[in-house]
Amino acid sequence: MALKISKILYATDLSENSTYAFPYATDLARSHDAKIVIMHVIEPGPLFYGEFYTGEAGLKQKRREEAVEAIKDRLQAFCRRTEAETGTPCIELVDEILVPIGHPPEEILNATDREACDVIVLGTHGKGVLAHTFLGSVSSAVLHRTRRPVFIIPLPSEKAGS
Repeated sequence: MALKISKILYATDLSENSTYAFPYATDLARSHDAKIVIMHVIEPGPLFYGEFYTGEAGLKQKRREEAVEAIKDRLQAFCRRTEAETGTPCIELVDEILVPIGHPPEEILNATDREACDVIVLGTHGKGVLAHTFLGSVSSAVLHRTRRPVFIIPLPSEKAGS
């Protein structure tokens, strides 16, 4: 049975660990003539009681929209930098950049279904103290709840300081 991969979800928390995984996603995309959906999830902050009475809810929404646009710009710049470093085009591999607000594992799983992604690529922390921080717990939750293949790329030990 031939493996058919046409769309890859690459989720990032914008850390060095997750950026290290991006070349794996681009290589997989090139190998399978696939497209990449890049995703960064913004975890929601607390909703303040006073926002409903002071009109700050609209201002908060505007700030969120500005943050989403800034993150999209940062992800596009990251793709261009990766392209310059590797000499291999990657911008044309990117189908979409998503920056939802929500719980990261849920958003990753929902986007995988909604975007009809065949595989998920995540970076994770190596051994030691960082093993259970943000992306490590997210990758674990995604891995245990999806039916799709998940590529979990650890940060090399020389970069993790182990």
